[in-house]
Amino acid sequence: MFTRIPAMRQMKKNSDRKIREDGGKLFLGLDLSTQALKALLIDNKSRVHYETAINYDRDLPEFKTNGGVHRRSDGLTVTSPAIMWVAALDLLLEKMKADKVSLAKVAAISGSGQQHGSVYFRHGAGGILAGLDSKKDLRSQLRRAFSITESPVWMDSSTSRECRARDLALGGAQATAESTGSRSYERFTGNQIAKIAKKYPRQYAETEQITLVSSFLASLLIGGFAPIDTADGAGMNLMNIVTKKWHNKALACTAAGLAAKLPPLVAAHKPVGTIHDYFVRRYGFAAETLVIAFSGDNPNSLAAFGLDRPGSIAISLGTSDTIFGALTHPKPSAVEGHIFANPIDPKGYMALLCWKNGSLTREFVRDAHARGSWDRFNRLLAQTPPGNNGLIGFYFKEPEITPPVLKPGIHLFNSLKLAGRTGCAALPFEIPTQNIAPAQHVRAVLESQFLSMRLHCENIGLKPRMIIATGGASVNLLILKIMADVFGQSILTIERPNSAALGAAMRALHGWKCLHAGKFIPFNRVISAVDRPKRKASPNGKNHRIYTAALARYRRLEELVAGRSE
Repeated sequence: MFTRIPAMRQMKKNSDRKIREDGGKLFLGLDLSTQALKALLIDNKSRVHYETAINYDRDLPEFKTNGGVHRRSDGLTVTSPAIMWVAALDLLLEKMKADKVSLAKVAAISGSGQQHGSVYFRHGAGGILAGLDSKKDLRSQLRRAFSITESPVWMDSSTSRECRARDLALGGAQATAESTGSRSYERFTGNQIAKIAKKYPRQYAETEQITLVSSFLASLLIGGFAPIDTADGAGMNLMNIVTKKWHNKALACTAAGLAAKLPPLVAAHKPVGTIHDYFVRRYGFAAETLVIAFSGDNPNSLAAFGLDRPGSIAISLGTSDTIFGALTHPKPSAVEGHIFANPIDPKGYMALLCWKNGSLTREFVRDAHARGSWDRFNRLLAQTPPGNNGLIGFYFKEPEITPPVLKPGIHLFNSLKLAGRTGCAALPFEIPTQNIAPAQHVRAVLESQFLSMRLHCENIGLKPRMIIATGGASVNLLILKIMADVFGQSILTIERPNSAALGAAMRALHGWKCLHAGKFIPFNRVISAVDRPKRKASPNGKNHRIYTAALARYRRLEELVAGRSE
């Protein structure tokens, strides 16, 4: 059962009749993240008016989650109770109402969900959603609406067997990546569905509809099963990344009858319905409040930074280092990164790459060689030349994702031979000190991280032309200077706290504007930049040539190190 969505012409007619001016209208972004459900309101100039959140551990202690999840004893299975998320939505809206937020002014809502997670509605749930009674809370009405009560989330890595079966069925890992955007990953939704269908056949047979976390939240709001947007749908190993339609062979090798249990796919700027009467009567939303397709947290973060042009990327220098950006000619890879549909450009794509050894690894080198001081770290950095006199280092405090390296260790190479290395024996990250000065370690860890970023961006077709740096390390100008020299691009910074919720709110505004205009409008023509990026570092041409010359050697050494860890 699907919610009846008014035809675009009728929705636009209603919008024209009800809304003549943008003034006073608000746009709501929701973010159903791992640990909390967040809300953020903006106006038509993208200015934030209100923020709040419900923390699952603190505000819903009866579900006994830790960090918002339940971890099984196998160390691999990680889930969250779907009904907890339902209860969080009622709590969030009650809080907004108590805070006297004028929900009647909300013209459109969009949202974000932790990517890859899945929710399983039992047969009859569509009727329950459609018939929600505003005199009762959501939790009491939906407590029996789920065939699987514990939803697998992105942290779950219990589906290795299903991943290998998928890659085999689709012609290998590279073929899977080329058709779905990524090789088979344990946390991806299709592999979770395959496991559930095999392990719980009765519950799978009782399932009427399978949603993502994002489209699940949208379904609650419209009182029916919401479509899945193509950006989030790309993180399932079930969507054809080229046609942006369900991949029939991928569906067939997942579970019997899966096509009937999945909603349609839509572009992220499309409306999926208007808000259900439950929310109008209980919380005071306007009856014509539009619901724009919800998407994943990473696509929404891309929207928050406005990365709709090919080559526009953000580099997040956090606990893990992450790159996400826009591109038009992706090169899906079986060994690195993901290709999703771009949530703010229906014809484009977005790439996502992640490095596990980010800030914690930089901090380890700081502590080991700069006495725990960033000031001393920077002074040591200034003592060494770009290129580090031929020294290239690989610092893996943790097993690495990009490239896949299973064994922690430090690998240091000079221009001719191996200079020193420790493996993962008694001290898995004991840095050799002979012949390597502290200043060389400081430069080596940064240059290796940014050379890796440049290399793997190029491997999947991402050619940065504008780089926005964010995250804790982006305040260090010397670190940004090395980044600028390696990429040969200026580095900009901009603050985007709660980027997933903010991106969702911006997409609500964008989708509302597109509907109002009767056509797609480029995202950055709609969204006003409240705070423009600031240039923090510019490249030095000579230094860029040094790093470009080193890139081929870095590639060979990385292949050597990754091969040793297998």
